[in-house]
Amino acid sequence: MTDHDSTERLERHACFGGWQDVYRHRSEVLDCQMTVGVYFPPQADPSHPRHAPCPVLYWLSGLTCTEQNFIGKAGAQRYAAEQGIILVAPDTSPRGEGVADAEGYDLGQGAGFYVNATREPWSRHYRMYDYVVEELPAWVESDPAASDARAISGHSMGGHGALIIALKNPGRYRSVSAFAPIVAPSRVGWGEKAFGAYLGGDREAWKAYDAVELVGSVRERLPLLVDQGGGDEFLDAQLRPQLLQAACERAGHPLQLRMRAGYDHSYYFISSFIGEHIAYHAAALRA
Repeated sequence: MTDHDSTERLERHACFGGWQDVYRHRSEVLDCQMTVGVYFPPQADPSHPRHAPCPVLYWLSGLTCTEQNFIGKAGAQRYAAEQGIILVAPDTSPRGEGVADAEGYDLGQGAGFYVNATREPWSRHYRMYDYVVEELPAWVESDPAASDARAISGHSMGGHGALIIALKNPGRYRSVSAFAPIVAPSRVGWGEKAFGAYLGGDREAWKAYDAVELVGSVRERLPLLVDQGGGDEFLDAQLRPQLLQAACERAGHPLQLRMRAGYDHSYYFISSFIGEHIAYHAAALRA
C-alpha cells in the first residue's frame, strides 16, 4: 500500500508473479491496530504488459482466524494472478490490549461476527461491519493499483459476513459468494451467543445481520453463490443452508447452493473450490 502514514508492511513474499503482503494499519473505526493480508497480482505492477488498476475481492475469514489462515491455506493467489484480482483478507476482529475479550473461541477476539456492537464492553471496538464496508475499502482503494470494482466472499462466520454485507449494500459489490456460511445466526448457537453479547436481547435487532431475514426485503437481487460441504461437522447445528434456500425461494432471490459430498469445514474444502469462486467473481468484475 502507498502513502499511508499509519501503515506498516510486516511481510512481503513473491507469489505467482505478484506479491503477498501483510500490513498493519490504524483503524479509527475499531480504535486499534489491524492486520490485513493483501495479494497484488502481476497485473498490478506498472511494468506488466497488461497493467491496469485491478478489481478487489474482499475475503472474510471465520471463527478463530486471522488474516494468515486464508493467505497461507486457501491457495487463492494462483487464481488471482491468472485473473488479475487483488485479494484483501483482514483479521476477523479488533485485537490488542484494552480490547474486550471472552472465554471460548466464539466470542470476543477472533469472533467479531461482522456486526456493529451496541452493548458494552463490546461497542467501543467491535464495529467490524463499518470497518469492512467503509474503512477497509477506503484504505485499500486509495492505492493506485486498486480499482473501485469490488466483490466479497468468506467462510463460516466470514461467509455470514459476506452475505449480509452484500445484501445490505446494493450496488457496492459486483458479486458475492460464501463457503459454509452461518446463514441464520439468529437461530443457531454461535450466532445467538455473539448477537446476545454484541447487540443485546432484542431479537428484532438481530435481523439486520441475518441473511435469511434480509433476503426477503433487499432491493438488489444480487445472485448468491454458496458452497457447502456435505461432511461438515457443523452443518446441522450451526450452518443450516436449507434455511437460506427456503428464504430465497420465497423471495425469488437467485441462489446457487452447491452441496459438496464428503467435504468438511476446513481449508481443504476451501482450497478445492476457491478457483471456481475466483473465476465467478472475475466474470462479474469484468462485466
